[in-house]
Amino acid sequence: MERNKENLMNYIPTIGLEIHAELNTRSKMFCSCFNDPLEKNPNVNVCPICLGHPGTLPVPNEAAMQKVLRVGLALNCTIAEYSKFDRKNYFYPDLPKGYQISQYDMPLCKGGFLQIGERRIDITRIHLEEDTARLMHPAGVAYSLVDFNRAGVPLMELVTEPDIASAKEASTFAQEFQILLRYLGVSDADMEKGQMRVEANVSIRKEGESALGTKVEVKTSIRFVQWSKQLCLN
Repeated sequence: MERNKENLMNYIPTIGLEIHAELNTRSKMFCSCFNDPLEKNPNVNVCPICLGHPGTLPVPNEAAMQKVLRVGLALNCTIAEYSKFDRKNYFYPDLPKGYQISQYDMPLCKGGFLQIGERRIDITRIHLEEDTARLMHPAGVAYSLVDFNRAGVPLMELVTEPDIASAKEASTFAQEFQILLRYLGVSDADMEKGQMRVEANVSIRKEGESALGTKVEVKTSIRFVQWSKQLCLN
């Protein structure tokens, strides 16, 4: 145990976070369906748009964009005069269109920072996209079910620079961001209900070395972020 602890102290982590938060708008991101991803009855808040039917025309939710801009202003971001949406292609049962409507090179908010004590954590971008459906795996059967109530829910994503130097800082950043979302009234940010999700991009290097190690993405919780360094060493 003492040897493992000594080895651990010889490594320095570099961490960047990707944090998703479901926005508490009345309707979904690109249609007028009711925004209630916690609806227990499957597939009731759906329409041809969020089900990805051919020929449908998505229309962006103005309230969702305003909420993202509110967060961007609170985090000292540069607000885009022109923005666009992109297609993020992948094929999985929870994504009926075969692509997710998202943003990348022209997001609503760029730059900015969040102050954590004496440390400033820089932000790469804050962008807007749509959430996916929810896969359900009943016990004892050889198939999965898809509930599309969550498909199309407005989803904000914040991406930090790899400025975070410890697991404690990563956890503190996520907690402070959660408090900010709730204070601004843009999201309930309840992680137990999937309203906020934290992904840590972690690499480690030996003390004295400048080259970063292999990056590992960990889909996790705030508490689990604190264990990210140990996870990379195992």
